[in-house]
Amino acid sequence: MYLGIDVGTSAVKALLIDEHSATVAETDIPLSVSNPHPFWSEQNPDDWWDATLRAIDALHLQNPGAVAATRAIGLSGQMHGATLLDENDKPLRPAILWNDGRAKAECDKLDAMLPDLGTRAGVATMPGMTAPKMLWLQKHEPDIFAKVRTILLPKDYIRFCLSGDKVTEMSDAAGTLWLDEESRSWNRAAIDACGLSMDQIPELVEGSDITGTLRAELVKRWGMKGDVIIAGGGGDAATGGIGVGAVSHGDGFISLGTSSQIFVASDKYRPKPEELLHSFTHAIPAHWFQMAVLLNGASCLQWAAKLLGESDIGSLLKRVEAQHHKPADIVFLPYLNGERTPHNNPYARGVFFGLGSDTSREATVQSVLEGVAFALSDAQSRLHAAGTRCALPGVIGGGARSRYWIQLISDIMGTPLARYEGAAKGPAFGAARLARLALTQEAVEDVCLKPVIEEIIEPDTSRHASYQPRFAKFRRLYNALADEFTPD
Repeated sequence: MYLGIDVGTSAVKALLIDEHSATVAETDIPLSVSNPHPFWSEQNPDDWWDATLRAIDALHLQNPGAVAATRAIGLSGQMHGATLLDENDKPLRPAILWNDGRAKAECDKLDAMLPDLGTRAGVATMPGMTAPKMLWLQKHEPDIFAKVRTILLPKDYIRFCLSGDKVTEMSDAAGTLWLDEESRSWNRAAIDACGLSMDQIPELVEGSDITGTLRAELVKRWGMKGDVIIAGGGGDAATGGIGVGAVSHGDGFISLGTSSQIFVASDKYRPKPEELLHSFTHAIPAHWFQMAVLLNGASCLQWAAKLLGESDIGSLLKRVEAQHHKPADIVFLPYLNGERTPHNNPYARGVFFGLGSDTSREATVQSVLEGVAFALSDAQSRLHAAGTRCALPGVIGGGARSRYWIQLISDIMGTPLARYEGAAKGPAFGAARLARLALTQEAVEDVCLKPVIEEIIEPDTSRHASYQPRFAKFRRLYNALADEFTPD
């Protein structure tokens, strides 16, 4: 058995697969996010560890024999989070997350110090990345900064708790701005610019490498046998790609999780920071990918449902679909947590435009679904401008459960989309595959197979045409409001 653990923003997910890649048991433990100030987003690292223990305990309760047969563990997680440990390896403060927007001024400072940073790091300097957060900490919390002995990414903190090893791997390191993407090595100039030293930065490996073994007390807790190895793993985008077999040049998918991405695998490093794309190392050796990153995805639907007092999202979507005959009369800008591609604006916020006294909750939710689809179409245009295309993206993540939403995205983007079997498994499944690769050293193409396609959803040409004026309005609204989002 191979165990995949995904340290997400909304939950820690754990999944067991067997030697045939069949899922034997899975569970998730919810997490909460703290927003102590406007544009701040934080989580307590010990909450990740508690949720991880509870998740594996739950798997053990479901199927103790399968857990006992675990030979390897793979890790995935939300990227960019600054997890800061002191000299006793204890967290100094809550981790600053990927959708935190406080470090905009520090991005400008980094760009001034390192004009070539975007080309080497594969992405324009953005507040959600790890590096500008450390400059912010140095200025605003100098006492904490002085005590930092180790900086780990979220999944790598869980690795440390599992095995005692301070290690990261290429695909997650890619999101720090400290990695030289082409050479797959740390960029010392970028680390120095943040007032840090190399002994504060973890060792760097590939995602399919072995980084250590599970602590003896945890082996005993879950009734496992012998050494249980831990693989390098990957950031959630890369492990999502591993899970759906997006490893060869041109393979791609759309992720509809808390955030959303359009991911396309690449056979070499192709930086396009001017298009606000992420050109990162993949979680397997000698592979890279390009990605349009949106900070808002299925979380917009969850937010709207909570706001409207709708506890059953499946039932809500059925009602929305039943009344959907044309584009919604209102337009929703889905930037609840700021935006990366194509705006790089941490201050952008959500907007409903065109509300009337006759606006129904179903029409409101339809506009939310459309808003996310418009944002994906906007991001797709940056990939096309960079010459990057994917013939048939699959859709993964929690939002992939809704066929109606996938059809809507296909209609707006004008792109055929694939529905996969088990599409909601996401990064935890990819992490389990990396665990297998680390243990068996099999060929990547033998393990990272593409899922069975349940259905290919073709865009409705008449609906696509009807949405183009609304898409143009969506873009005009953002441009009209962009300056108004900036805090006073």
